[in-house]
Amino acid sequence: LIIQRGDGWPTYNFSVVVDDATMSITHVIRGDDHVNNTPRQILLYEAFGYPLPRFAHVPMILGADKTRLSKRHGATSVMVYKETGYMPQALVNYLVRLGWSHGDQEIFSLKELVEKFSLENVGQSPGVFNTEKLLWLNGYYIRQEKPENLAHLFLPFLEKRGLRPRSTAWLTEVTKTLQERSKTLAEMADQAEFYFRSDFAFDEKAMRKHLTQNIKEPLEMLIGRLKSSPEPDEKGLEEIFKDVVSQKGIKLGAIAQAVRVALTGKAVSPGIYEVMKILGKDEVLKRLSRALTQF
Repeated sequence: LIIQRGDGWPTYNFSVVVDDATMSITHVIRGDDHVNNTPRQILLYEAFGYPLPRFAHVPMILGADKTRLSKRHGATSVMVYKETGYMPQALVNYLVRLGWSHGDQEIFSLKELVEKFSLENVGQSPGVFNTEKLLWLNGYYIRQEKPENLAHLFLPFLEKRGLRPRSTAWLTEVTKTLQERSKTLAEMADQAEFYFRSDFAFDEKAMRKHLTQNIKEPLEMLIGRLKSSPEPDEKGLEEIFKDVVSQKGIKLGAIAQAVRVALTGKAVSPGIYEVMKILGKDEVLKRLSRALTQF
């Protein structure tokens, strides 16, 4: 059994035994690609008189093509997942479930994992890393998080894009509108950009479809009604929209979509009354007036 190379450097088996023994490691749980190393390491433990730890070998994690997981399959570093907006609870939950099961239960809190995990229920077949399943699980944990906590986690992704919230309370309200539709914190930051910037480019397709000539007068009427009203809440905004629709003989969806494009630049966004309330009357009027120049 070789424990030292010709250049004087110790071999892996020698180093790992000394390292684990001096740290008083009692359980060695690792991938089954280390099974062949185990007999050699046991011999070294016995030769040095170190207490023998308990060894357990779990199946490897494979990529979608059933080959060993590597960089060519995508991110393999935990830090990469953190930087792209994955929740730690989602990653822990997913990785534990990848090779272990407890009936049909999919979602586990950390407390439940501590209580229910056992090596006896770890499968013998390799797990296949499914990025779509992890993304779904991450979306679930984002939806379950308290908005004020999520706003705190979300903030660094905004700052990275040069976006600064008006206040903590305001950011929490923004977070509430995006929480149900975001799968990662990075995606949430991308979707939030219109709240912070009014100089966005209009989506060409959305603009051609919804900012049409027949909607110009209803928009002008809406602007007039908003100017003459105090800062309205969502209920008040709904009443104003209904009044404009009634007087102009158009469908609510037509003006709502036009306003959505005017305020966000896109055809898809959180609820339009929510968006208007968060932006505030002055910002809404500024953006609606800008949209009128597109006709």
